[in-house]
Amino acid sequence: MIEGAETIHDYLPVSYDTAKERDYVRFLWEAFETNVEHDKYQFAFLAYHMLVMSFVYFNIWQIKLIRPVQFETAMVGFNKNMEKDLMAATSPFVFSVVNESTVLRFLKLIQCDNSKIGTYAKLVGERNNTAHANGNIFFNSESEFERKVRDVLRTVAEIQRHSEEIIKEGYRDFLIASQDDEEREYVDVAEQITEVLVKQLYMSASDLAFCRDYDITELADHPRFDQIEALHAALAEQYPPEEVEEAA
Repeated sequence: MIEGAETIHDYLPVSYDTAKERDYVRFLWEAFETNVEHDKYQFAFLAYHMLVMSFVYFNIWQIKLIRPVQFETAMVGFNKNMEKDLMAATSPFVFSVVNESTVLRFLKLIQCDNSKIGTYAKLVGERNNTAHANGNIFFNSESEFERKVRDVLRTVAEIQRHSEEIIKEGYRDFLIASQDDEEREYVDVAEQITEVLVKQLYMSASDLAFCRDYDITELADHPRFDQIEALHAALAEQYPPEEVEEAA
């Protein structure tokens, strides 16, 4: 196995809205493992790249749900049908209909500048090169491929760091909206967290670490602050701290 490659799981959802989505991500990881096992690093890279793009789609989905006005404004230049489809999307994988280099531009909404987005887009170019029948084998050794995986994970970790503010914003909104146990979607605290926060926002282990670190005293003036405290404590209990290793 390529050392450190499993770190990608820290940035992928801990739970999915549908079994089909869960099985798809599992399929990509298994395809990566199988090709590495047989020294087919070029095909392993394709599978890993698809995992990374899935991570990007999950991040953009979070932007769409947490900052819908900014998301809609960012679609200036899209044709009306595309804009309608993206706004009505019920799954992060709908973003796959958008050119990958273009979809990366949504990351500007989490303060990724043009220079960084240009760097991220190079991954798409590398994937395109490896996916074409051009007579080239781009990864000839395990060590060479391992270096590429480390490079990719550095990119993933950087995007994730830019996501901290919006994840905490989404968590704050969730706590406020869920503080009344008579009005929220689920009376049971654990179910409310899993179904409304974790599944709907496709939260990863790294996202949940941001939530655990959120300072709930900012919400101390709310009349049901005791319920907010209960929700926050339940989150830590359901999803206890796990060390999220970033690519060195």
